[in-house]
This record gives sequence, C-alpha cells and structure tokens, in this order.
Amino acid sequence: MDKTVLVYIEKDRHYLMLYRNKKENDLNEGKWLGIGGHLEKGETKEEALIREVKEETGLTLFSYRLRGTLIFINDDYEEIMYLYTSNEFKGELIECNEGELKFISFDEIMSLPMWEGDKEFLPYLMNDTLDYFELTLRYKNKDLVSVTRTK
Repeated sequence: MDKTVLVYIEKDRHYLMLYRNKKENDLNEGKWLGIGGHLEKGETKEEALIREVKEETGLTLFSYRLRGTLIFINDDYEEIMYLYTSNEFKGELIECNEGELKFISFDEIMSLPMWEGDKEFLPYLMNDTLDYFELTLRYKNKDLVSVTRTK
C-alpha cells in the first residue's frame, strides 16, 4: 500500500492549494489539492511532510498537526494518507513544477474542482470539528462510491 502525506497550510482562513496542471499523465490533473506526496524509503511521515512542502512550495513548516488518516481504495490501487494542517511557516512561495499554488479562502474551497472524497474530509479541517479522524474512501473508475468513518 502506498504511503503519502498531505497538508493544508492555513493563513487567515485560507488554505494553500495546488491546482494540478503541469505534470504529464497526472491522475490529479485539473484538480485542486493540498500539498504533499509519497514517503521515500526510510523516511518518516513527518520527514516526508517537511520535504514535500519545501520542494513544492519553498516554505518551511515550524509546526503541524496530524488531523487524520485516510485510506483510498480505487480499483486496483490502495493508498494510506496521513493528513495534516499547519499555520506556522516561513518563506516565499516558489513556482511549483506540478501546478499553480494559491491561497484560497475557506468560503471558496468547496466549489473548486477536486476529488469528491476531499469534500468529505475538508469540512472537518476547516471547521476544526474533529481533533483526529480516520476515513476509508472507496472509488470505482474515479467516482466516489463509499465513505466510512472509523474514528
């Protein structure tokens, strides 16, 4: 099972989002996402988080909070994702080779083109309603078919 990290970096009730429009053969093309990627061999999830944020945004995180664990099941692919939020960072945004970076207000986020499963967990983050949660998101042909919350 692939292991990934994803973080939503907050500033003034805006999250830093990445519009995926630059990579070839990108499963996420045309969608807005948080910042993240795969864990490399021997890397902890926290090390991956800090590295991915620096590589994709140029920002350095000072603190972060593990908010949830997501399991994605899509046809023959399975992934476990560690979901974080952060509001303490420094640096200047760089150009990302995967797409366009932009801080987007909480009021606008849910109307963006994104995976349907993201619309299931983002309200927990934006409203800070759960300290920690676990979700299993099942897709069939890229369509969300079920969501199970276990915690």
